[in-house]
Parts: sequence; C-alpha cells; structure tokens
Amino acid sequence: MTDTRGPQPPYEMFGGEQPAQQQAGQPYHPPQAYPSPGGTHGGAQPASAVRRPKTGARTTPRTRKARLRVAKADPWSVMKVSFLLSIALGICTVVASAVLWMVMDAMGVFSTVGGTISEATGSNESNGFDLQSFLSLPRVLIFTSVIAVIDVVLATALATLGAFIYNLSAGFVGGVELTLAEDE
Repeated sequence: MTDTRGPQPPYEMFGGEQPAQQQAGQPYHPPQAYPSPGGTHGGAQPASAVRRPKTGARTTPRTRKARLRVAKADPWSVMKVSFLLSIALGICTVVASAVLWMVMDAMGVFSTVGGTISEATGSNESNGFDLQSFLSLPRVLIFTSVIAVIDVVLATALATLGAFIYNLSAGFVGGVELTLAEDE
C-alpha cells in the first residue's frame, strides 16, 4: 500500500512548539508543557540571570500566619514539665532565702530587732524572747525547704489537674486558638 497523502509536516505540540530533534552526544531533554524563560532546557537559568520582581509586586518581606488550635494537653507531659519547673522554683526559693538571711544578718537587723523584742518581753528574772536563736540560718533553711517541697507537690498536682480540666473543656468549646506568625 502506498501513502497518497504526500509529505506531511512534523506533528505540532501544545502551544505550537515543534519537538526538538535529538542529536548524537546531546543529553535528552523531555518536552516541556510551558517554555522556560530564556529558552534553556530543564528550567535552568543562566548564571548571569537575575530575577526581577514583576510590575506591581511588593518587595517588602511577607509574613506568613497560621491559626492553630490547642485541642489537647497531654497530662503526663504537663506533669513532667510542671514538676521540673517547680523543683527549679523551690531551689531558687531556698537560695534566695539564704542570701536574704545573710544580708539581713550582715546589716545587723536580727541583733537590733532581737534586742528590742527581748527588752519588750523581758522581766527582772528572764532575758525575754531571743530572736537570733529562733531565726538562725539552719532553722530558716529547714523551714524554707519544707515549704519548697510542699510547693513542688502542690504545683505538680494542680498543673496535672489543670491539664485534665483543659482537655474536658476543650472537648466542648474546641480549645484555645493561637495565631503564629513567621517572618520570611
């Protein structure tokens, strides 16, 4: 059978482009749906090409924002974090009370106030109340340490209970919504 149509032009691609002929020794570049600017294959731009903003495009940096919702707080992780934070707060409390006691002792506050209290509470037979022996550094540190331990236990329990209550209320109202922004 013979072809009576005669010589046919090569087929056309979408957009009127002609397929590129593969030459020996050249790498194969598949046809592209959209031509790349500058006519290079594979969308690669020459090293001297500089991207310029389109007309009307803003050149200020854009801020991306995302609205997120805290739907659930894991009680176990809340308990661990609150335990560590309350231990740190307890240590700071003990150290701060020791420093405060040393500063007040160096200023002579205990001896002055103690002398005034022993004069007010004393009689001819006794010396009165001795404030310096009552507020000695070891006693103050023991009292502060007991308060810090109680604080650790209470803060951890209350934070964990707060996580359970938050999870219950978030189930009804959906949780707390946050808007996070990222500067580019």
